Amino acid sequence: MSSATISFISSPNSLSLTHVFPTKTNPTVTCRLPPLKPPSLTSFFIRLPHGSFKKSPLFNSSKPFSPVMKWQDCTVKMEIDVPAAVAYNLYSDRESIPNWMPFVSSVKVLEDTPDLSRWFVKYEAFGRNIEYSWLAKNLQPIPNQKIHWRSLEGLGNRGSVRFYPKGPSSCLVDLSISYEVPQLLVPVATLLQPFMESLLKQGMDRFAKFAKSSSSTR
Repeated sequence: MSSATISFISSPNSLSLTHVFPTKTNPTVTCRLPPLKPPSLTSFFIRLPHGSFKKSPLFNSSKPFSPVMKWQDCTVKMEIDVPAAVAYNLYSDRESIPNWMPFVSSVKVLEDTPDLSRWFVKYEAFGRNIEYSWLAKNLQPIPNQKIHWRSLEGLGNRGSVRFYPKGPSSCLVDLSISYEVPQLLVPVATLLQPFMESLLKQGMDRFAKFAKSSSSTR
């Protein structure tokens, strides 16, 4: 059984392709292609404005380039035995938060700008002494319903605490936090999220006891 034959004939101005089919009559089909033009230099180069490399912070910065860090989200919820207004007022006192949040060592509200606060975290985990700080800005709250914030410098994070009345003497507290995984903890990033969730749950348990104790003494 014979097979088809394909041949190429080239010249300076054209390229011919000949296809001979394996039939008794051996029909031949010839295609003549237009001359090939060499690609222009503009196909390979992008024109950049003069001095653009000097102005670019990517090339001008003395800091080494690093990829965008991964963010993680954690949410914990708990029903506590105090009215929503009481829980809201307690959580609004940012300098009291270390009383129930195990990894927050201190919070200092700035006197001249009370919507700003300096947070300090100190905790031992994953065989490391973890210490971080950040400046947080409290965003416009919804009284007795929502507190939320975002960091302005330091460890990147943002979050909110929502309060849902469940009756005259109880409420559901919903704490959501998003944070940037620090470079030091990138190797254990998969373990960090469940670890943080466990810390937040511990903090919520402590807050429930703290809130009930504070409410009973008033």
